Amino acid sequence: MRVVVLGLGNILLRDEGVGVRVVEALSERYGLPPEVEVVDGGTAGMELLNVIAGCDHLLICDAVKEDAPPGTVIKLIDAEVPAFFQTRYSPHQLGLADVLATLTLTDEAPGHITLIGVVPLDMELGIELSPEVRAVVGQAVECVATVLCGLDCLIAPRVPIA
Repeated sequence: MRVVVLGLGNILLRDEGVGVRVVEALSERYGLPPEVEVVDGGTAGMELLNVIAGCDHLLICDAVKEDAPPGTVIKLIDAEVPAFFQTRYSPHQLGLADVLATLTLTDEAPGHITLIGVVPLDMELGIELSPEVRAVVGQAVECVATVLCGLDCLIAPRVPIA
């Protein structure tokens, strides 16, 4: 099994970069097996084609526009994900929608897709997450870890070095 954990977002636009921050925190908290590839996709689009092609499970972390309070963690599965990206919230979502459509046409689409999203508060210029979004990065990481465990990926918490 090949799993790609993809963090998306522009880290220069505060909460828009939450997906990247979640995958960074995932890599810091957990040792991951070789079948799990963690990718900082930033705002890339078609450049992700070869990274995602043929993976068994694509796990996306991103800021999501939902009718929910800022800092809400959302989980979408399989067919819900491409449908979600039909309403574009950010330019990189257009790129990901194109990548997924292209992979479907070439018969290299991921077998399964999960989106772990966080509702942003502040999308203005800045590198720090808003307090509301920063407070739930750990919750989003644990959602990703739960999905990975459900895929029988052996993840191990890293012991902090004192």
